Amino acid sequence: MAADNTSSVTEFILAGLTNQPELQIPLFFLFLDFYVVTMVGNMGLITLIGLNSHLHIPMYFFLFNLSFIDFSFSTAIIPKMLTSFVSKKNIISHAGCMTQLFFFCFFVFSESFILSGMAYDLYVAICRPLVYTVTMSPQVCLLFLLGVYGMGVLGAVAHTGNIVFLTFCGDSLVNHYMCDILPLLELSCNSSYINVLVVFIVVTIGIGVPIVAIFISYGFILSSILHISSMEGRSKAFSTCGSHIIAVSLFFGSGAFMYLKPPSILPLDQGKVSSLFYTIVVPMFSPLIYSLRNKDVKFALKKTLGRITFS
Repeated sequence: MAADNTSSVTEFILAGLTNQPELQIPLFFLFLDFYVVTMVGNMGLITLIGLNSHLHIPMYFFLFNLSFIDFSFSTAIIPKMLTSFVSKKNIISHAGCMTQLFFFCFFVFSESFILSGMAYDLYVAICRPLVYTVTMSPQVCLLFLLGVYGMGVLGAVAHTGNIVFLTFCGDSLVNHYMCDILPLLELSCNSSYINVLVVFIVVTIGIGVPIVAIFISYGFILSSILHISSMEGRSKAFSTCGSHIIAVSLFFGSGAFMYLKPPSILPLDQGKVSSLFYTIVVPMFSPLIYSLRNKDVKFALKKTLGRITFS
């Protein structure tokens, strides 16, 4: 930590979600419960998809990777967050902070692009069902996945590289429960307009490109659904898209609200609350959204439980 106002900070103190002592323990158990639900839900979905061959299709290939991303995303954020509720000073080293920032950005970008890949999969399934098998072949799905994680790496490198060479002097208190981009820029004593511009450009690409892809996919999907003559067919098509629409709205809505605005509109204290949605709420609810609304997943769960019962 800095010894004076001119020496460089080598350790940070994470402020946490709140500084009210009476809320620390209740919040610890609340977010511990959130973490357990997230771990059980996502690992359960990963296990179900892996064990049941009828789920080895592109839709569940993407869902498998979405669950893996959500599982890893939560693990990168929540354990350190829980420390802030039970310790007087939640200290993290400069290297540890940059590492957390890297993985945070990696999983945010990966989730953005995996959701756009799932939208494209829905588009092919609903609008071009006769060529679905060829269009969404295992080779194509693998290329999609490489693109997803490749964009995750690029986004993480861009953001972390933008922050890692900044100088932090004097105050070492990060006004957040994690090492996020905006609080670190605010804390730096030599950040410039260029650093803020880099954040805006990279976030615009990481959120904007997937959103555009999703809107285009759903534009074609909606057009195809409106051409379906039977109400039952329309209802089934809308139901197929329902889970994905909910997940997309939660993730991109909270992310855009946090980053794609001037800091004066949303102070960092309120931004911490906004960021809870895409760092904790979305990873926790994704497996519930996709399992409770999905007959195939329910069938796979009954089948798997039956195997365990009679084994």
